[in-house]
Amino acid sequence: MMARRQFLAFMAATPVMSKVPVRDAGRVEVVFKSPGPHPNGLQATQDGLWIIDGDNGRAFLVRYEDGKVLRGFDTDCVKPSGITYDGEAIWMASTYSREIIRADATNGTTMAKHFTPGAGVIYRMPSDAPHRQSPLSPPPEPAPSGQPAPAAYDSSPRDGTGAHGLEWRDGKLWVAVPPSRMIYRIDPENWIVEQRFPTSGNRPHGIGWDGGDLWCADTNQNAFFKHDPGTGEIVERIQLGDEDPVPHGMSIRDGVLWYCDDVGVVCRMEI
Repeated sequence: MMARRQFLAFMAATPVMSKVPVRDAGRVEVVFKSPGPHPNGLQATQDGLWIIDGDNGRAFLVRYEDGKVLRGFDTDCVKPSGITYDGEAIWMASTYSREIIRADATNGTTMAKHFTPGAGVIYRMPSDAPHRQSPLSPPPEPAPSGQPAPAAYDSSPRDGTGAHGLEWRDGKLWVAVPPSRMIYRIDPENWIVEQRFPTSGNRPHGIGWDGGDLWCADTNQNAFFKHDPGTGEIVERIQLGDEDPVPHGMSIRDGVLWYCDDVGVVCRMEI
């Protein structure tokens, strides 16, 4: 039986969603196709929109209006899921090597590698939303005749994964990590976790700042969650429609939320 102290700690680390205000996303615009096949992380900057591709690990800086590539290069990432910019260099979530990499923003040369706090195997809970696939994806092929359909959730042993969304703010690195269902604030000078708080579910992805609020996309819930970064409390939810592209990477600039669906499109909506 769970001890009372353990139960209270568990409850404190679990977001209370029933009282969170929810609003519909409104119009979502598909702006352009990504230069890579599987965009999986975004960062909006004054120079353009950074995109990291989850398939080939290439990073691109593109124009907002049409996705024209201003810069592109290979990186040391393994199936990355997030990217941010600290004013001098880019940071990338190398998800399948469970590393966070800092690299030269002009050519992708690795400058530093760090371990990912909270890395591991993503687990399921009874309250979790089911795995969501993009409505833009082709329908899955039916199982061959006589063979059983795949299980709803594969519980077989698997390798761990690492971070997804990354954001830079005031000299600190903010990191969303699905296996631990947490967002961390890290001091990059000593790689100490200074703060952490739980996400809404088990598939948090891109994160982005809107003023003093930190938003986090959840792919399975097809939604964006606004956190109070001081307490971690979820204070609002924006819900996408079932026919909207599914959010993976995301970033916010001048009141516009940019997000990518990993089937190859970049979208925007008013926040």
